[in-house]
Amino acid sequence: MFQEFKKFLIKGNMVDMAVGFIFGAAFASVVKSLVNNVIMPPVGKLLGNVDFSQLFIPLDGKEYASLKALEKAGAPAIKYGLFLNDVISFVILGFVVFMFIKGYNKLKEPAPAPVPTTKKCSECAMEIPLEAKKCPYCGNIDL
Repeated sequence: MFQEFKKFLIKGNMVDMAVGFIFGAAFASVVKSLVNNVIMPPVGKLLGNVDFSQLFIPLDGKEYASLKALEKAGAPAIKYGLFLNDVISFVILGFVVFMFIKGYNKLKEPAPAPVPTTKKCSECAMEIPLEAKKCPYCGNIDL
């Protein structure tokens, strides 16, 4: 089992996957920064100077001036502003991955068309081997 696991690790697929995870994590942090620092501030400005990261609903019934004050008090809350930022990050990341895969698929060579190995009998329409001289189903010899 150890030898099999060693082959699996050395094959290259594992290394490729690890590199993909590393780049994916780095790219996700760039997208998160894009959303938090570039996209959401103008959207918040358009909606009346709203800072989406500061939107929350405290669950203890008290009022808090900011998210920082809420967290300092250790109060439970629904932090829907942070959730909204994360949803936007997810949509952007999903769109970029979609575009990447779409471009990658255009670059791949199309798979060769499968070579037919059968033909249809002109009498009974059954599939028979290409080399057949007589249909085994109806006996037709005009193939």
